[in-house]
Amino acid sequence: MKLEIPTGEFAGYIFDLDGTLVDTMPLHYRAWNQAMKAVGLTSELDEELFYSLGGVPTRDVAELIAKHYGLKIDAMAVFHHKESLFRSLQKDAKLIEPVVEFARRAALTHPVAIASGGPREIVRRSIEIAGLVSLFSIVITPEDVVNGKPAPDMFLLAAKRMGVPPEKCLVFEDAEPGMRAAEAAGMRWVRVPSRAPAKKKPAN
Repeated sequence: MKLEIPTGEFAGYIFDLDGTLVDTMPLHYRAWNQAMKAVGLTSELDEELFYSLGGVPTRDVAELIAKHYGLKIDAMAVFHHKESLFRSLQKDAKLIEPVVEFARRAALTHPVAIASGGPREIVRRSIEIAGLVSLFSIVITPEDVVNGKPAPDMFLLAAKRMGVPPEKCLVFEDAEPGMRAAEAAGMRWVRVPSRAPAKKKPAN
């Protein structure tokens, strides 16, 4: 994996978690697939749809998937079921080493933070399992703000807690909603290419 780091002087670094620091997105997909099938989904969950929602708060993801498939659900019940399924898979997650290595180097001289769309309990557990607790003392989740990604709230709060002006922050993200949130916050961003390219459908 090659990270395209923009030129310039940055005073703080903000990292998404899932798909950026830790390779959990395939595990989240498996959990969402099972949770949605339990409430009426009759096919495999569309991966393109799933990945397009990366970084969006988990509660909102349940509603957006249900709306896409025309399902009537109790979003909170699906949310809790999905997180229960994911917790059973969390231990299988691997670090995305190039990003973690960058974060470790950056933390020697600059403040660093995590801004994740996951629930605080799940985010904290992922950080603990990954051995990143000592690296990130600043962790922002949707519970800390009014609006999650793609709104800029989480990144702006992370910058405030780091004591760094937003325009001096560099964000690491793997999903479009997070990149839009970074831009809305006035921050530059690095795309983390953590997902394999979609398979092309064979020609007829």
